[in-house]
Amino acid sequence: MKIKYKLLKKESNTKARHGKLHTNHGTFETPMFMPVGTQATVKTLSVEELYDVNAGIILANTYHLWLRPGEDIVNKAGGLHKFMNYKGPILTDSGGFQVFSLAKPKDITEEGVMFKNHLNGDKLLLTPEKSIEIQNKLDSDIAMSFDECVGFPHTRKYVEESVERTLRWAKRGKDVHSNENQSLFGIVQGAEYEDLRKHCVEELIKMDFDGYSIGGTAVGEPKDVQYEQVEYSCKYLPEDKVRYLMGVGDPIDIIENVIRGVDIFDCVMPTRLARHGHAYTKYGKINLKNKQFEEDFTPVDETCDCYACKSYTRGYIHHLIKAEETLGARLLSIHNIRYLTRLTEDLRKAIDEDKILEYKEEFLKNYKF
Repeated sequence: MKIKYKLLKKESNTKARHGKLHTNHGTFETPMFMPVGTQATVKTLSVEELYDVNAGIILANTYHLWLRPGEDIVNKAGGLHKFMNYKGPILTDSGGFQVFSLAKPKDITEEGVMFKNHLNGDKLLLTPEKSIEIQNKLDSDIAMSFDECVGFPHTRKYVEESVERTLRWAKRGKDVHSNENQSLFGIVQGAEYEDLRKHCVEELIKMDFDGYSIGGTAVGEPKDVQYEQVEYSCKYLPEDKVRYLMGVGDPIDIIENVIRGVDIFDCVMPTRLARHGHAYTKYGKINLKNKQFEEDFTPVDETCDCYACKSYTRGYIHHLIKAEETLGARLLSIHNIRYLTRLTEDLRKAIDEDKILEYKEEFLKNYKF
C-alpha cells in the first residue's frame, strides 16, 4: 500500500496543517517529529521505548545500511521492520546528504557521486538507480529520491545546474523504483531562490511522487533564509500530499515551519544532545553536566510525562552523565524525543483551535535560547 495523506484542518491564520498519514504500519497524525535511527537503531533506545514516547515514523539511513550490514542481509532478514523489530513505519533517506559530506564537487557527475567509504577508504559510486535499489531491498515504507544537497553559501549558477541534475536524478530513480508497497518522495531543491524552488516543485509534480521533501535546509544557512526556503517550497506544493522538511528538529524551527505548512520533521539532535548531557525543557535547553544540578532532585522537566521525568531526577542524571554511564544518555534521549513528539501534539491542538500564533508567542515567552 502507498501512503495516503488526508488534510483534516487548516489553521485559519497561517499555512499550518493538521493531517493524517495512512501507512502500511499504522495511521499517524501530523505535524509529526520522526526520531532518527541511522543504523537501524535510534541510538541507545529500544523500540519499546520508542513506542512509549509516541514515536510514529522513524528514519533509517541508506548509506550507512548499505555499508553495513548491507542491503542484502537486511532483505534476507525480511526487511528493516523485521530486522530491527519495529512495528511502526520506517522512512529511509537516499544517502545523498552523507555522500555529499564525503564527496568533493569534482566527484559529482551526471552518473552519480564518487566518494570514499568512511569506514575503510574504498572508492564507491552511488547513483540514483543504486540508491533506489538499496531502499527497495531495505523495504521501508517511504523511500527518498537521490538528490544533490547544495551547501551554503553557493552561487545561483551552481544551484540552477544542481536543480536540473536533481530533477534528472529524480526521474531516473522513479523509473527503476520497483517496490509496490513502498512510497517514493521527490525532493525540492533550489536554495533561497523562489523561482528555482517553484520550477523544481512543478517538475516533480509532473512525475507524481507519493509525497514531497524540502531539501537544502539546515546546511549552515541563517534561520531567516531557512524559513524563506520553506515558504517558497510549500507555496507551490500540492495540498493532498504530505510535506517533509529534512534534517530540521530545533523546537523553534519546528514551530516556525509548521506555521509555513510543513507536516513532518526529522533530526539527530535530540539523541546527540542527550549523549552530551543536554535536555530540552519548557524553559530552554539545560546542560546536566553543570554542577548546579548535582543536588537538584526535581525532574528534568516538571511538565513532561515521559518515563525519565516520572522516575528520575536531574541530580541522578547529572551523576550518570559525569560518570559516563550509558543510562544517562538513554534517559535524556527518551526525554528529548518525547519533548519533540509532545511539541507536535500541542501544535496539532493549536491548529484545531486556530491558535497557533498564540501558542508560538507563549512558547517563546518561556523558552530561553
